[in-house]
Amino acid sequence: MRIALVHDWLNQYGGAERVLEHLVEQFPDAPVYTSMYWREKMPAAYQTWDIRTTWMDRLPGVYRRHQWYFPLYALAFATLDVRHQGYDVILSNKSGFCHGVRAGETPQVCYCLAPTRYVWEFDAYAARENLPGALKVLLKPVVALLKRWDYRVAQRPTTHFVAISTEIQERIRSYYHRDSSIIYPPVDVERFSPAPQHEDYYLIVSRLIPYKRIDLAVEAFNRLGLPLRVVGSGRDREALETLAKPNITFMGYVPDADLPDLLARCKAFIFPGREDFGIAPLEAQASGRPVIAYGAGGALDSIVEGETGAFFREATAESLAQAVLSFDADRVDPLACRSNAERFSVPRFQQELLATLTCVLE
Repeated sequence: MRIALVHDWLNQYGGAERVLEHLVEQFPDAPVYTSMYWREKMPAAYQTWDIRTTWMDRLPGVYRRHQWYFPLYALAFATLDVRHQGYDVILSNKSGFCHGVRAGETPQVCYCLAPTRYVWEFDAYAARENLPGALKVLLKPVVALLKRWDYRVAQRPTTHFVAISTEIQERIRSYYHRDSSIIYPPVDVERFSPAPQHEDYYLIVSRLIPYKRIDLAVEAFNRLGLPLRVVGSGRDREALETLAKPNITFMGYVPDADLPDLLARCKAFIFPGREDFGIAPLEAQASGRPVIAYGAGGALDSIVEGETGAFFREATAESLAQAVLSFDADRVDPLACRSNAERFSVPRFQQELLATLTCVLE
C-alpha cells in the first residue's frame, strides 16, 4: 500500500516524534508531511527522510517560537493538498491539526495522540503558559473558530480514529463525538533490561515544561530529603533548579545510550504529570523498576497498581510525598515490571497498526 505520513511539526523532540520514528521504520518509503522542520535541531537520522513542509516553514522565528503561530496551523494543513498523489491511505500522527489535510476520498487513519489541547482545553493551556489576561481575551474568538474547524474535519467519513490510551479514547468521544479503537504506542522494550541491584535514587526523565508538573516532584522531594535525579531540559529548568534543594540533581541532556543504566539502577521512577499516555514509565518498567505516578491519564493503562507501581491521587506535592513514603519499591518484582512492559512492544504495535490499515482498505 502507498502511505503518506502526516505529523504536526518537527522542531522539538518528544513522545510524538518517537512514535513517528517507528512509523517511518515500518513504512520507510512513505513521505512525511509536516508544517515545519528544524533540520539542525532534530535527530540527524531525519535528514534521510522524505520530509515535505508547508509554507509555515518559512515564517520568521517559527522554529523556536512555534506557539506564537498556533492560529495558523489549521490553515497550513487545510491548504496541504494530498488528494492527487496516488496514496492508498493517509496516516496522521496527530496532537494538533495535521488530520485536517485535504485528502479527498483517500481514507485517513488518525493516530490520535491527543485532541488539540490548546483548543479543547484552552483555559488550562493558557494557565500553564502564563498567557496575559488581555491576550487570553483576544484569543478566545480565534480558539472558538479553530474548535469549530477541528470538529468539522474530525467528522469526515473517510477518517478513522485510533486512540493511544483509554484517556484519549474518551476525549475523542467527548470532543469529536467519534468512536475509536486503541493501539498503545510502541515502546522499545528490547533496549532495556533489569539490573542485578538498584541504588537509592529516584528518577525523572522528562522535558522540563509546565504540564509535566516536575515542580510537584521538586517540592515533594524537597520535603522528603531523598535523592532525586532529573534528566532532561526545557524552559522550566532554571526555575526548577532555583526551587530545588541539594538532594535534587539536574542532569540535563543524557545520551540515549546511557538511559537504560540510569533507569535500571533507580529505586523508582517518578511520573508526576497527567499524560495522554507516557512512554518513559514503560521504559522504567522494562528496566525492572516500579513507577510512582499521578493516578490519571495514560498511567492508568500502563501501570498495575501494587504490582508495577503506585499512584498518588491528588496533584499536590503532599500527595506525591506520601506515596513515595508509603510505597516499598524493594518489594516489587522486577520481572513483573518487565513482563508488563512487554505488552507494549514495537512488534505488537506494528501488527495492530497494519491490521487496522488493512481493515480500513478492505
